[in-house]
Amino acid sequence: MDKNSLNRRSIIVDGENGVGSSEDLKKNVVHKTNSLYWDTKGNDFLKAIVLPYYGAFISEERCQLFGDISGKKLLEVGCGNGQSLQYQGERNASELWAVDISERQIEEAAQHLKSCGIAAKLICSPMEEECGIPTDYFDYVYSIYAIGWTTDLEGTFRRISSYLKKDGLFIFSWSHPIHRWVTTENDRFVINKSYFNEGWYPVAVDEGELLLADRMLSTYVNALAKAGFVIELMIEESDYEFMQLRDDNSDMAKRAKMLPLTFVIKARKL
Repeated sequence: MDKNSLNRRSIIVDGENGVGSSEDLKKNVVHKTNSLYWDTKGNDFLKAIVLPYYGAFISEERCQLFGDISGKKLLEVGCGNGQSLQYQGERNASELWAVDISERQIEEAAQHLKSCGIAAKLICSPMEEECGIPTDYFDYVYSIYAIGWTTDLEGTFRRISSYLKKDGLFIFSWSHPIHRWVTTENDRFVINKSYFNEGWYPVAVDEGELLLADRMLSTYVNALAKAGFVIELMIEESDYEFMQLRDDNSDMAKRAKMLPLTFVIKARKL
């Protein structure tokens, strides 16, 4: 890609400057950049977060958000390599569906599930777009560290609501917004930017690039409300006992004792 393309792309996704092209062009740039990364680099650098874990130090085994899923129909948004689907299949879900933007991830998920003897309907598509997923069909829709990649949060939540039966559950996790605003300086946590500044930003990772969005926690909550969900539970705190068992003295563990790294929301469709 030439220098002008890189410069043009950084302008398109720059939420702070408010400069850029149409929303459709911005979405296309984000989709192209992120799907290329997952197709070529994928989990080689960014290690997948998969069930039973929702993120750093938060687990389904501890929180029990799903309960008994025997005989239930489940859709995963952002399935990655298929390990979370395997987890659900081994808990006797009746049907498993999934969508992911990356062809490589879909292929890896298909191979992994086949080796486990688990059937699933896998669709390669951005989560924001119509892709043949049935409506009023699923008991659960879930997403493990994937929902934050969407270029249209409200639109994605509306789609997810349409996939669910009445009283169906939507469970998702993502990096807690406050995590990126705090840095470590001389063994102290320091706020390095405004929490209220939302927008897309580029991240260089392992000779590749990703585009991610800063969003306030209230942005997720309000988008859920607009899509017809009521929040039943939100988890921010880390499992302190689990951290103690690991005897983890990493920077991440130190952060987890002081501020949330991950948030998990369980919401019900009205």
